[in-house]
Amino acid sequence: MAKQKVAMLTAGGLAPCLSSAVGGLIERYSDVAPEIELIAYRSGYQGLLLSDHVSITQQMREKAGLLHRYGGSPIGNSRVKLTNAADCVKRGLVKEGQNPLAVAADRLAQDGVTILHTIGGDDTNTTAADLAAYLGANGYNLTVVGLPKTVDNDVVPIRQSLGAWTAAEVGANFFDNVSNEQSAAPKTLIVHEVMGRHSGWLTAATARAYIQKSSRNEYVEGLMMDEKLKTIDGLYLPEMAFDLQAEAARLRKVMETNGFVSLFVSEGACLDAIVAEREAAGETIKRDAFGHVKIDTINVGNWFSKQFAALLGAERSMVQKSGYFARSAPANQDDLRLIQGMVDLAVESALNKVSGVTGHDEAQKGKLRTIEFPRIKGGKHFDLSTKWFGEVMETIGQKYKPA
Repeated sequence: MAKQKVAMLTAGGLAPCLSSAVGGLIERYSDVAPEIELIAYRSGYQGLLLSDHVSITQQMREKAGLLHRYGGSPIGNSRVKLTNAADCVKRGLVKEGQNPLAVAADRLAQDGVTILHTIGGDDTNTTAADLAAYLGANGYNLTVVGLPKTVDNDVVPIRQSLGAWTAAEVGANFFDNVSNEQSAAPKTLIVHEVMGRHSGWLTAATARAYIQKSSRNEYVEGLMMDEKLKTIDGLYLPEMAFDLQAEAARLRKVMETNGFVSLFVSEGACLDAIVAEREAAGETIKRDAFGHVKIDTINVGNWFSKQFAALLGAERSMVQKSGYFARSAPANQDDLRLIQGMVDLAVESALNKVSGVTGHDEAQKGKLRTIEFPRIKGGKHFDLSTKWFGEVMETIGQKYKPA
């Protein structure tokens, strides 16, 4: 039997699971196949193209459990699309005329890798799918097993991606402090922008976690620090349509009654309309290697703030973004359990030469399995008919309809 060698990489944006997933893979291989050599490519697919990797030493194996305590990625991330040769050339990752997929495959072969674990979102795993297809078509003996990471929870057909539960909890904690700004000045409008390009799941889940957290509060009656200060007055997702004037009229009444308004907004809410508006004005919108609009240059929260501030008669308005704070957190207990199950399956599948992405398959009644790469897609929309979402919107007092 050929000697096995395992490589791993993390890619895309951060999520509260990367450090723990890397630690979990190291621990699991050390338990079930301690003789197998482990390496990690630095900075995702960039490290693979440049053959920049670190060997996992015995000392690292013994202390791998410490990685569960931290956020970020202990092996670094990057956004690289192996089928975008022009971008790879521009960034100095391959030479003109080279096929990045071929370079990556050859590098894996030269490094003696027989198993590759990719930890990332839909872009990472669709890139892994491209690589796996190339490897299979060109006779390379390599198994590729991905783990699904995204705070957006928007990977098809996976029920729950790693890190999303933690991001919602941490985002709620973030806003618990920010909401106190409503007491800093009369008629304050706070817009809480939450990550989520195509899916409003994280914004909705963050609102739910915040409402649950606030419901346990006790207050000194008669003072401003009360239940009203901790409310959410509006919530806007990419999947929702809304009438700006009607919402402004509703929220103006809230402002007049309470003296402040708090909104939760997904960074992808109204994104297409905002991009179209700016492009029509002659602006060139920046996009990444995957063709996605660089969402941090759009500032959706600021757009909402400008739209509503004047209509509500706000004397002070502010936009607070929990995204980087939330996605950089260490995994919570719920995610740690999810990570362990997916890591154990990923190692089992890799040793049995089964390629794909581990996850609870929505097309198979939520069964945890290694899902075939061709079925992995991004941009899964949040289902507005979800029961708990209806309860959240009822608490807020906002009517809504699908976009």
